[in-house]
Amino acid sequence: MLRLRLLPWDYGIRNLGRRPVRSLLTLVALATVVLLMLVVVGFIRGLEDSLAVSGDPSVMLVYSLGAEENLENSAIPARTAGILEASLEGIRERSGVSYVSPELYFGTRITAKGKPQALGLVRGVTPAAALVRKNVRIVEGEWPGPGEVMAGRLAHAKLGAEKSDLAPGKTVTFEGRSWRVSGLFAAGGSAFESELWCRLPDFQTALKRQDLGLVALTLAEGASPAEVDLFCKERKDLEIQATSETAYYASMQKHYKPVRLLAWMVVLLVAGAGSFAGLNMMYGAVAGRTREIAALQAIGYRRRAVLLSLIQEGTMLAAAGSLLAGLAALLLLNGLAVRFTMGAFALRVDGAALLIGCGVGLLLGALGAVPPAIKALRRPVAESLKAI
Repeated sequence: MLRLRLLPWDYGIRNLGRRPVRSLLTLVALATVVLLMLVVVGFIRGLEDSLAVSGDPSVMLVYSLGAEENLENSAIPARTAGILEASLEGIRERSGVSYVSPELYFGTRITAKGKPQALGLVRGVTPAAALVRKNVRIVEGEWPGPGEVMAGRLAHAKLGAEKSDLAPGKTVTFEGRSWRVSGLFAAGGSAFESELWCRLPDFQTALKRQDLGLVALTLAEGASPAEVDLFCKERKDLEIQATSETAYYASMQKHYKPVRLLAWMVVLLVAGAGSFAGLNMMYGAVAGRTREIAALQAIGYRRRAVLLSLIQEGTMLAAAGSLLAGLAALLLLNGLAVRFTMGAFALRVDGAALLIGCGVGLLLGALGAVPPAIKALRRPVAESLKAI
């Protein structure tokens, strides 16, 4: 059995340098396709990650029956927090302080300095929120005092403002009042990071409301969520319901499932468009090398050897383009804040995103060279040698 004689490995590499303009254009086209893939996949990964880290399995949310899955529409009596604290034995405590956080969560028009009004999310809280929301950390400034707000690190993206517009000492306006920014907080990438937090009494006064939106409470170790759920069902006069925070954000993931499916469809469309672009570029690259391919066959190289060399060139270009796109995505896109209906979240260019984007890029480079190469190799050698 005859052994297939392959072209030298450096032949394909040297060929890329012989046509620098064409190689550069192909490289840019492949890198652009991979970068677009990474943007879309990073969007999906960021949305999923934001919802996944937002829930705490030990935290229960108590809100009104009519709110369904929209906490902004919830309204429960102000006495609910005290009733829950006095009636339930499974609430976590520290030094006699119960982990019960009465809150008022509302979407309202907010104006940052020099920016038009935008719909933002405001949460009125008490100091107990720092106990219940254990992933919240103040990274700059301090807890809000009277007439002040504390901004999440992605709140500026939700408002379409610059990060400096929500720096400590700046002013924002909503509900007919000006509020001073007292500090910035992070929450481990959760949905809280797109919110503004202020004192509950101040927010109730601004909204002319005395009720609450919800009560968040932390269960003690070994306590059953069923106890809270049973209590809410028994107190029909309060018209409240309970769900775990993880279950609530899991339902949010289902709510945004069509968005994620649409994003994956965009990934497929970008991959398809990139395939045609890659094929077009490779056809152009091979079309000008008809005589070269025929000469290689004339001196004894078989068609499979020439085909493998062309695939090698395409794969090398695709690998370089994928590396460039991956580096650009990590430096420029990873962590970039994206405005969304639920608030804001950061694009996440992680290992999975890089694997998908670069994998598609390599496939485009390797498979994109096959059809034009086969077309060129099928032509008679004598006819190809006469080609211009």
